[in-house]
Amino acid sequence: MNSGGAKLNERTAQIIRFAGLLVPVILLLYGALIQYGIVDSQYYAGNKIFFFIMTPWIAMACYQFLRASSTRFDSFVRLLVYHVLSGCYILFVSGFTTPFIAAWALLFLASYAYFAGTGLRLSIIGFIIITGADILLHGYNSATLLGDMITAIVVLVIGLSAVSISHVQEIDGAELLRSRALEMLQRDRILTIVNNLADAILSTDRNGIIQVYNAASLNLLDTNKSLNGLHLNEALTLHDKDNAVVDLYDDLQKTRGVVVRDDLTMQLEGEVIRLEITYSPIRSNYSRSKKHEAQDGYIIILRDVTKAKSLEEERDEFISVVSHELRTPITIAEGTISNVQVMMDRPDIPESTLKQGIATAHDQVIFLAKMVNDLSTLSRAERGVADAAETIEVRALVDDLYKEYAPQAEAKKLHFNLDLDAHLGEIEASRLYLHELLQNFITNAIKYTKEGGITLEVARKKDTIHFAVKDTGIGISKSDQAKVFNKFYRSEDYRTRETGGTGLGLYVAAKLSKKLGTTIELSSRLNHGSTFSFTLPAVK
Repeated sequence: MNSGGAKLNERTAQIIRFAGLLVPVILLLYGALIQYGIVDSQYYAGNKIFFFIMTPWIAMACYQFLRASSTRFDSFVRLLVYHVLSGCYILFVSGFTTPFIAAWALLFLASYAYFAGTGLRLSIIGFIIITGADILLHGYNSATLLGDMITAIVVLVIGLSAVSISHVQEIDGAELLRSRALEMLQRDRILTIVNNLADAILSTDRNGIIQVYNAASLNLLDTNKSLNGLHLNEALTLHDKDNAVVDLYDDLQKTRGVVVRDDLTMQLEGEVIRLEITYSPIRSNYSRSKKHEAQDGYIIILRDVTKAKSLEEERDEFISVVSHELRTPITIAEGTISNVQVMMDRPDIPESTLKQGIATAHDQVIFLAKMVNDLSTLSRAERGVADAAETIEVRALVDDLYKEYAPQAEAKKLHFNLDLDAHLGEIEASRLYLHELLQNFITNAIKYTKEGGITLEVARKKDTIHFAVKDTGIGISKSDQAKVFNKFYRSEDYRTRETGGTGLGLYVAAKLSKKLGTTIELSSRLNHGSTFSFTLPAVK
């Protein structure tokens, strides 16, 4: 915006400066034609007056062209000088009824451009004064009066029409700028919302060329390169559940509404991710030419559902396996108890047979209780229940475990030994998780050891405390060592199959160790025993 006028932009100012330079040059040439007698003018007042008018006019035109006005006062002075010089030229050189009078319309436009309605009114008043002066200077007769009035009316109509057009264009331009600013604001808001969405969003034209995308798209595709201009099929290489290549653009062309697919995969840097894709066409307003909505492109929303799908599959597998594992002991217990009930009514059945049946049912109930306990511990660990850390006196914890499980070891004629440092100190951890973890190792050691013993070793090593449970049991093969922490895994070793087990114990132990912030270390040899150990920081 030029500071010389209230509503003058740079382009309009340049046009006015060029016109201000061109018009006096044309008028100078016209005066020269009059001087040489090529053109007659009864109003020409002589060469001195002509040069007296044109010299400052040419100087002002050059100054105006080379240096734009910087203040409103400067603009006012320049317009005033142009009005005075134009009036003198009309009165003493060309006359009022010449075609050059129409140049006054430029003064109307310039006055309006710089000073709006006030400038236009002053310019009109100046024009009326010049009209009256011309009538007074050249005689008051009907022909002069009529010619001047017609000329004045024509100039006023032309000037006011030009000003009106300029005013309308100004309003339209302001409205256009306001609409454009509003559109940019809405676009920026939408882009801000889209870029803050966690889901990847792509927008393409009708040919499948990507036009707009958000930051999540780059994150999903693991790239920093621009996606603009890429074809959709170049950016997304998709496969279905049968590993067949999917032409997404072809699917987009066939769709007529919103489509959701969650059976697609995409390979990135050697990793296969599973995607849920929602896509639909973008339709513009009603098209008169086609008599229906025009399709402008497509919108595609992509979501990485690899983890969700994995969890869903794990959940289904978990439910299936648990149902199977529960069904066997329940069936055995129910069948055994039913048989005992029948045998109790028969006097020829010895009491030992009944006791054996009850014992079998009891063992299955204990097995179920163990599984429920493992599932309960796993659930608490997953949900973070009872994971609040507390100060635990290590020796007291070990003594409690010894008192609890020494009788079980003795019942199997096994030695339960403690190997403890003199000063163990304390640790900060969840008492429930630590107790469950050590309990799991001890019960497994008792279960899979037929002779020898179990040793619970606790040693202080600077600022850490090392826990280890050693046994002289059947051991674990190297192939099984990598799998024993998997859910529901049980070794194919027949000695393992001889003892009941849920296959959850070590899986739960791995979960608990992760909650405690440690890692389980396993060392084992077949027929020589196993050692499960972990380390926790001690309280200083």
